[in-house]
Amino acid sequence: MKHPKRLSASFVKTVSRPGRYGDGRGGYGLSLLVKPTSTDRLSKTWAQRLRINGKPVNLGLGVYPLVTLQEARERALVNRRIVVQGGDPRGGGVPTFEQAAEKVIQIRRPSWRGHRSEIQWRQSLEKHVYPRIGDKEVDEITSNDILAVLQPVWFERPETARRLKQRLSAIMRWSIVAGHRSAADPVAGIGEALPKHNGGKKHFRSLPHADVGEALAKIRASQAWPSTRLCLELLVLTATRPSEARLASWSEFDGENRVWVIPESRTKANKPHRVPLSDAALAVLEEASRLSGPEGLVFPAPSGKPISIATPSKLMKDLGLNATAHGFRASFRSWAAEFGAAREVAEAALGHVVRGVEGSYQRSDLLESHRRELMGEWANYVALGTDG
Repeated sequence: MKHPKRLSASFVKTVSRPGRYGDGRGGYGLSLLVKPTSTDRLSKTWAQRLRINGKPVNLGLGVYPLVTLQEARERALVNRRIVVQGGDPRGGGVPTFEQAAEKVIQIRRPSWRGHRSEIQWRQSLEKHVYPRIGDKEVDEITSNDILAVLQPVWFERPETARRLKQRLSAIMRWSIVAGHRSAADPVAGIGEALPKHNGGKKHFRSLPHADVGEALAKIRASQAWPSTRLCLELLVLTATRPSEARLASWSEFDGENRVWVIPESRTKANKPHRVPLSDAALAVLEEASRLSGPEGLVFPAPSGKPISIATPSKLMKDLGLNATAHGFRASFRSWAAEFGAAREVAEAALGHVVRGVEGSYQRSDLLESHRRELMGEWANYVALGTDG
C-alpha cells in the first residue's frame, strides 16, 4: 500500500506492512508505528517526535484503535504548543519503572480481593525488578533489561517468573497507553529468547494420605505458636486452603449447626463455601477459643494480626515433613478417591467448581447428604494415624 503524504483514517485502518508512517508536514512529528506481535498480529501505536530542552524525545500517544487518528493529531498539537511555550508535555517527565509500577498498582487495586494481590505484586517487584531497573525511565527499558530480570528466576522459580513476566508486561503496556513510551512492549516475545521449561505443571508437595495422621501428631507435639498448630489441624481436618484457615474469623462459624461458612471474598470459586465440622474439628475450635477469645481472628499471630502465609509450611519444613500446607488437600483427595467417595462429593468438599454440563445441573453443595459423613470419616482416618 502506497504511503500517502498525510495519514488518513482508511490508511491507518488497513495498513498491514510494518514500518513507521509519518503524518507529513504539519503533523507535528506524529507517526503511526506498525509492528508484528508474537501472536502474528499487528500492533499499531501512535508516536510523536519532539525536541524538548534540546533533547530529541519520542512520546507515545496511545494505541490504535483506542486512540483514533483525529485524537492522535489533537494530542500532538497540544504537546507541540506546550514545547513552544517552554514546557514539557510529559508533566513531571517520564516516570521510572518503579513510579510506573506504583501507578499500575493503584489502578488495579479496586479490582483485587483483599490485600494479598497487592502484597504479592510489591514483594516480587521489590525483590526481582527494582534492584535492576527500578530507577530506569520506562522509555529506556529494552528487551535486554527484561531478559536480565527474568533469567535468574526462570528455572529456579518458574511460577514466580511467569507471574513476574505478566506484571512487567502490564506496566510496560500502561506506559505506552499513558504516552510515556513509543516503543512496543519489550516483554512481548521475550519467551522466545528464554529456554522452554521441562515437564508439566508443578504441584504442591503432599504426603501420602496414610502419613497424614503421623504428621498431625508431630504438629500437635511441636513447640510452635499454638495458633499455628491449631490452624494446621483445622486445615487438615476440613481440607481447606491455607488462606481460608489462617484468615478465619469467629463470625464464620456456626457451632450449633456444625458449619463453617467461608465468605466468597476468600474462596477461589468466588462464592461462599460451606464446610461441615466433624467432632475433631469442633475440638480444635474449642481449644482455639480459649486462646483467642470468641471474637476476631480464630488463629491470630503473636502480634494479633493474621498468621503469615509462609508460617504453616515453614513449621512443616522445620518438623521434617516433606510437604506444604496446601498439599494436605491433595492427600485428602487421594484418600477420597481410594476409599470410594463419589467424584462430585470429593470436589464439593474441596470447594472446586465443576465445569460443563455437570456443573450446570449440579446446584447442591451436598453438605448434609454426603459431605458431612465424608469429613467425619476423614477425621476418623487421620485420628488412627495419630495413635502410634
